[in-house]
Amino acid sequence: MTRTMTVVLAVILVAALAAGCRGKQEAAPGEQEKQPARLIGISVLTMGNPFFVDIIENARAEAARHGYELIAVSGEFDAPTQYQQVKDFIVKKVSAIILTPCDSKGVGTAIQEANAAGIPVFTADIACLADGAKVVSHVASNNYTGGRLAAKAMMEALGNKGKVAIIDHPEVESVIQRTKGFRDELKDAKSPIEIVKVLAGGGKKEKALPVAQEILTTHGDLNGIFAINDPSALAAVAAIEIARKTGQIVVIGFDGQPEGKKAILEGKIHADPIQFPDQIGRKTVQTIMKHLNGEKVPAEILIPTRLYYKADAEKDPSLTKSE
Repeated sequence: MTRTMTVVLAVILVAALAAGCRGKQEAAPGEQEKQPARLIGISVLTMGNPFFVDIIENARAEAARHGYELIAVSGEFDAPTQYQQVKDFIVKKVSAIILTPCDSKGVGTAIQEANAAGIPVFTADIACLADGAKVVSHVASNNYTGGRLAAKAMMEALGNKGKVAIIDHPEVESVIQRTKGFRDELKDAKSPIEIVKVLAGGGKKEKALPVAQEILTTHGDLNGIFAINDPSALAAVAAIEIARKTGQIVVIGFDGQPEGKKAILEGKIHADPIQFPDQIGRKTVQTIMKHLNGEKVPAEILIPTRLYYKADAEKDPSLTKSE
C-alpha cells in the first residue's frame, strides 16, 4: 500500500469515528429523539355526564403539573369496551391506570391483567367489587353518607310521611352505597316513609325516563322519587311534567351538575347531595404521584358531600337566573 493511500484511509477512518460520536452525543437540530412520554390512562363510565368530564379535566391538569400526560377514554357503560381500553393502556405501558368502572364486579378481569403487567390501578368515584383484583387506592365521594343526606332531605320535604320510589343503577358501587345510605337513614330514623318501588334506570336520562313513567303509572299515589344521579332526577322531572303532576311529587337527585342545579333553582328538584368531581380528579392523581414516589397511600379516600337546596342555587354564582 502506498503512503498516499494510507493517509487517505486514515482520514476516512477519523471522519467516520467523529460522525459516529456526534450521532450518539449531539444529533443535528430537529433530529433529537423525543423522550418517552410519561403516561397515565383513565377510563371513565361515560363522557356524556359532565361529572366524569370534570374528573378527567382536573386529573389532566394535575398530571401535567407533575410532568405526565393523561390519556382519557370512556367505556360508555359497556364493560367489554372498558376491558379493551385497559388492555390498550397496558400496551402503551402507562405508569398508572385510573378507572371509574362500568361494572364494579365485571371490571375485575381488566384490573387483574394490569396487576400482572405491574401497572398500579386506582379507582375514582366507583369502586371495584371483584375478588382478586388489586386496587392501590379508591378516591370517591362519601356516597353512603350522601345517601343518608338524600333521605333526610326527603323526610323533610314530605313531612316524614308518604310513599317514595328509587330510580336505581345497581351495577356500580357508588350507587349501591347511595341507596344503602338512603334506606339506612329511613330505618334508623324509624321513618314511616314507605319505599314502594325500586327500578334500574341505567344512569342515563333517556333510559330513566320510561322507568320514571312506569313508576308514576303503577303508583298513582306516589309522593317522592329518589334518583341516584342528576340525569335520572331530570328524567323523573320530565315524567312528572308529562303526567301533569308538577308540584305533587318531590324529587331528590344526587350529583350537583349544572343542569341539576338549574332544576333545583327552578324548584323542579328539591335538593341534591352534591359531589366535588374536581377534588376527586386532583386527589386521585396526587395519590398516584405519592405511590410512584414510594409513599404509602390510604386504600380509600372519601370526600364529603353536602345538601344543596334552592337557597344555595339562588346564591350560586355559576347559575344565571331566568328573568
